[in-house]
Amino acid sequence: MSTITSAIKAFFADENGVTAIEYGLIAALIGVVMAGVAGQVGDEIKQAFEYIRDQFDTPTAP
Repeated sequence: MSTITSAIKAFFADENGVTAIEYGLIAALIGVVMAGVAGQVGDEIKQAFEYIRDQFDTPTAP
């Protein structure tokens, strides 16, 4: 019985995979931030092109 208890304690004390999980969480957070920024920048670019398009559509007075 003590071998099972010591194996369980060793399992919870082992921290070998923790850094990989932390790096994965950081990468996921960076991805979410980049997606949000890309969406915002995309909207601004769309508005700029729509403004340019509207300038071509409106006739100018001679």
